[in-house]
Amino acid sequence: MVIRTPFELLSAAERAAGLAEGALGPRGVFSLDDDPAYQQVRAGTLRERDYWAQRAAAAAPLLGTPPDTAAFMRRLFDLPDERVLRTETLALIDEVAAAGVRIGLLTNDVGDFHGNGWIESKPFFGQVAAMVDGSETGVLKPAAAAFEHGIAALGLPRERIVFVDDQPANVAGARAIGLPTVQFDVTDPPGSAAQVRAALGHA
Repeated sequence: MVIRTPFELLSAAERAAGLAEGALGPRGVFSLDDDPAYQQVRAGTLRERDYWAQRAAAAAPLLGTPPDTAAFMRRLFDLPDERVLRTETLALIDEVAAAGVRIGLLTNDVGDFHGNGWIESKPFFGQVAAMVDGSETGVLKPAAAAFEHGIAALGLPRERIVFVDDQPANVAGARAIGLPTVQFDVTDPPGSAAQVRAALGHA
């Protein structure tokens, strides 16, 4: 939830390429009725990485990029940090880190999508006590084993971990193995950050 969704960066990429607004396709959760494929992602019937592979292939002729997800993401995320990282979540992380809360990152795709060099360039990742990437483990959320990897890496009892994710299927998977959860609504970052604060207080 720290990194903005690609949907939030599509307009900037369209302007930079001289394309009409909307040329790179629908905006996912920001216009869900217009994006049946993303509805499948939300329902857990289509993997998010497969969704973005399809989007990357469709965008390649318009952007002049190779038809792969990493190239597409490089084009979208080639922006200053303040455009790429979500300020509400960064503020929350600073707050909880100052209170001694351990921060973990359980991701399916950050390595495959962005590469290690991009990760190392973002100071935020230095605040992460444990990071588990499905790009490396081969185990993706919402599989129970993915969450177990994350719990082990963080080194805390599961009842003291608050799992935060924007995908309903991932939240349901975490809840099924006993993790307290918050579903982060990327259309309402301040409200979601408030929910996380409340959940951390209970945990």
